Amino acid sequence: MPDLAIQTSGLVKVFGETRAVDGLDLAVPAGAVYGVLGPNGAGKTTAVRMLATLLRPDGGEATVFGHDVVREADAVRSRVSLTGQYASLDEDLTGTENLILLARLLGHRKPAARERAAELLDAFGLTDAGRRQVKTYSGGMRRRLDIAASILNTPDLLFLDEPTTGLDPRSRNQVWDIVRVVVAHGTTVLLTTQYLEEADRLAARIAVIDRGKVIAEGTPGQLKSSVGAGAVHVRLRDPGARPAAERLLAEALDASVYLEADPVALTARLTGGSTGEGRDSAAAEQAARALGRLAEAGIVVDDFSLGQPSLDEVFLALTDHRATEEAAA
Repeated sequence: MPDLAIQTSGLVKVFGETRAVDGLDLAVPAGAVYGVLGPNGAGKTTAVRMLATLLRPDGGEATVFGHDVVREADAVRSRVSLTGQYASLDEDLTGTENLILLARLLGHRKPAARERAAELLDAFGLTDAGRRQVKTYSGGMRRRLDIAASILNTPDLLFLDEPTTGLDPRSRNQVWDIVRVVVAHGTTVLLTTQYLEEADRLAARIAVIDRGKVIAEGTPGQLKSSVGAGAVHVRLRDPGARPAAERLLAEALDASVYLEADPVALTARLTGGSTGEGRDSAAAEQAARALGRLAEAGIVVDDFSLGQPSLDEVFLALTDHRATEEAAA
């Protein structure tokens, strides 16, 4: 078994009548990005706050590098750092002043604090902005500075709680690059996010949580394979042919067909009957038969693709199943 940065068993946190975390089980390998994916209110932030020793669990156990988060909280704090959803910076100070202040609080002497601040500003592309007050920074610049502050002393484990919420695509990509660099230098990252693409791009393994529980866990590829063999995407030439194409695809693929916002586009998820290469081959054969049926009916296809299910489809499938099971219960 690989070394674990985090291990939890039956972790629980209750606020009044609400069980924000309800028996959370995690095993986070050291040395990579581990994604925790879930909607608002799933319990992601509450779980992070317990693991970072900011909240005391109401039940279960949790360890960080073998240290219990309750009984050995000081040992845990010495090895972790947390970047929350909102930048924890003094807006009236410059970027440089923020980093120097925090470095001094962490025990660096003044020359070392200045040197470390300059090093991080340069690494994060903020050298020119370092002389400006943080109140003048864009959202992406604040997030980069906030992450820089989190690694003034390089932590063994960095919690990133929805670090790109509200950022534009360019700023989001800059933060992703920073996360990759941090991991390359040996830090384990626990990343919580609502963005499926973010988890797909960064995480080696992902736990999908809903209502305080893990409902699925694995590599991105394993999670995608769990919901089907692939997805068929079709774009038609004539929007008027879509109802007939929907019916023919549903019959040929024995699958639900989804109408996209684009009036000529349809998508169907294939189930397949086997695993691995056999399932991929079966999916390709199904797709070929479906295209043949459309051609026989005189429906012109302008574009066609067969791909692995997306994490969006994984999440919708998993949460839909959970909602259905709970309704039945």
